[in-house]
Amino acid sequence: MSRPPFPPFDAAGAAKKVQAAEDAWNTRDPEKVSLAYTPDSVWRNRDTHVVGREEIVKFLTQKWERELDYALRKEMWSYSGNRIAVRFQYESHDANGQWYRSYGNELWEFDDEGYMRRREASINDRPIDESERRIFGPRPESEHGQTFDIY
Repeated sequence: MSRPPFPPFDAAGAAKKVQAAEDAWNTRDPEKVSLAYTPDSVWRNRDTHVVGREEIVKFLTQKWERELDYALRKEMWSYSGNRIAVRFQYESHDANGQWYRSYGNELWEFDDEGYMRRREASINDRPIDESERRIFGPRPESEHGQTFDIY
């Protein structure tokens, strides 16, 4: 099987990959999310290194057990050949009810079949009051492709 669009990416194909990733991550379904990656995909997420779909599922399961009511927005920053750079932010809360807005950048590299074989993510968290929230669930289709305020 394959996962179009395929590299080399044009603007439309790269944007489609970014929106598909946002949509998948907002399901908070580790098994579903893992299927976008090669079986031997390599990740760096903050200070954690993950290799392969099995570890991806384990990592995401633990992530979404900690980061409750997670909701994400991604935006394409740049693309070239088989690579896409993304900026993102998401909101979640911990078991004590403390909300956070997490800001980050990702570098993605894809194989010829459209699977992501490398993902590098740098992320910073900022505690916020619940009244400061601005991301409430998955992005409505009418807002796909829109940029977001980074602060």
